[in-house]
Amino acid sequence: MESVHAIKQRFGIIGDDPKLNRSIEKAIQVAPTDISVLVTGESGVGKESIPRIIHALSHRKHNKYIAVNCGAIPEGTIDSELFGHEKGAFTGATSTRSGYFEEADGGTIFLDEVGELPLPTQVRLLRVLENGEFLKVGSSKTQKTDVRIVAATNVKMFEAINQEKFREDLYYRLSTVEINLPPLRDRKDDIHLLFRKFASDFASKYKMPTIRLEDDAVQLLLKYRWSGNIRQLRNVAEQISVLEQNRSITLEKLRAYLPDTGANLPAVVGSKKGESDFSSEREILYKVLFDMKSDLNDLKKLTLELMENGNNASVREENKSLIKKIYQEEDTDAFESAEDITEVLQIPQESVVSAPVSDKYHFAEDVEEEETLSLQEKELELIEKSLERHNGKRKAAAKELGISERTLYRKIKQYDL
Repeated sequence: MESVHAIKQRFGIIGDDPKLNRSIEKAIQVAPTDISVLVTGESGVGKESIPRIIHALSHRKHNKYIAVNCGAIPEGTIDSELFGHEKGAFTGATSTRSGYFEEADGGTIFLDEVGELPLPTQVRLLRVLENGEFLKVGSSKTQKTDVRIVAATNVKMFEAINQEKFREDLYYRLSTVEINLPPLRDRKDDIHLLFRKFASDFASKYKMPTIRLEDDAVQLLLKYRWSGNIRQLRNVAEQISVLEQNRSITLEKLRAYLPDTGANLPAVVGSKKGESDFSSEREILYKVLFDMKSDLNDLKKLTLELMENGNNASVREENKSLIKKIYQEEDTDAFESAEDITEVLQIPQESVVSAPVSDKYHFAEDVEEEETLSLQEKELELIEKSLERHNGKRKAAAKELGISERTLYRKIKQYDL
């Protein structure tokens, strides 16, 4: 069995982090077996190296190794890509085609981004894992295949299972052994080492002097979060190698290549929702209804005060905050007098009573006339009131109603006014 150090040299893996070493050790241990392996970790941590190690150290190393990016294949064609199809199975299927599982028979197939597989394809994959059987698209003949499956994903699998985006039984089939690769921000001692390796590679590739980081730039490199992990670090090293004339990189120059350098502080997210958060539209509707009920009660209280005590200044002063809340005025002085409040509330003076009332809501019972819901009658009423206010002057009435004189004339003829 090869050592971890030998495997790193063989596959070009750089770093001496204990978590990285443990991941490589697990890959070496499971390689001689045929059990399924699930490689997890953030995007850009180098998950594709583990399947290559497993295949190279297994008894299948002389057979095919096929890597498939499941997230890059359209949902409509992924079954055909993985399992093949028969001639005429769908539009454009002009000949029979072998899928990856048929081609990789006896070898290893690496399913990258396996968390992106559609649910129907997950069912087919589960059957392959259970008994090695699959059906081509458009065929009823069962075929057998002997492949070693290594999958990788950056998706949080338990969240995907809870959201019913990934089958739980398939997850446990794939993750017989799970190997997790740590993110670059957890490998502080490896960051500068990787950067120097990339800088040396690009200097050789582009035939130019190797860039070198000054001490303050190295500290920024170590403190940066590296959300894109090794892939992002490699891109930054390539950009600086190509664009910078001065091969000594200062802190300011490095910062220009690191996006959002001021937004790298960790944020604490509470597991419980705040009181103002809404988990559903129903809660939002309930809050709106409760607010409307509260405003209605305030309006009833103010109206009752005016009817029982009269439209005097003391009532207005005592209910100053209530008036401001109901009418949403910036300043309650917008109402010059108690009569202004009465005008807004549309309470006639003769309805104000001075004597105490036994039932404080008696006025809500005395409904003399039900308001009409007829649009025609309402329109007629508006026209009559407008003509009365303007002493029959149609031009002024039409302007108030927002219609032309001709339209007003036609409506007057219609209603025989």
